[in-house]
Amino acid sequence: MKIEVIKGDITKIHAEVIVNAANSSLLGGGGVDGAIHRAGGPRILEECRVIRNRQGKCGTGEAVVTTAGNLPAQYVIHTVGPVWNGDEEKSSKLLSDCYRNSLQLAENLGIKTIAFPNISTGIYKFPKELAGKIAVHEVRKFHSDIIEKVIFVCFDEENEEIYKKLLNPSF
Repeated sequence: MKIEVIKGDITKIHAEVIVNAANSSLLGGGGVDGAIHRAGGPRILEECRVIRNRQGKCGTGEAVVTTAGNLPAQYVIHTVGPVWNGDEEKSSKLLSDCYRNSLQLAENLGIKTIAFPNISTGIYKFPKELAGKIAVHEVRKFHSDIIEKVIFVCFDEENEEIYKKLLNPSF
């Protein structure tokens, strides 16, 4: 699997799947979640409502898939990251689950390219360095004959530098 890091807006990324750092309601919110819902249009929200009606809220670490609506992707995988509360062991496991479950869902869909935001590092206040280590570790650990490329789409320069250093220690 090729791993790429870019600084940019995930709603403009050309990948088969983009991952949304959703909240448990699946009904949109702030940050990446709000941006994806706004850019993707009402079809994403409609499908999220269908999922909620079927299963209830989405648990932390879980992942579900919808259409990408007006986005330049085929699908959006919505995963609920943990809110940082200082419990490093529990929060780290839940964040690992976000990446692993999203990758598994993408593989089940036959996806070759998936783009991730920096899950939980915004308003959920997960420490960026630790979140980056978990993300890179889970992607490297996930063996797939289907997924060819993972793109980490960093919203800010701090995350971009963290991911570049994690992927290329001589950076």
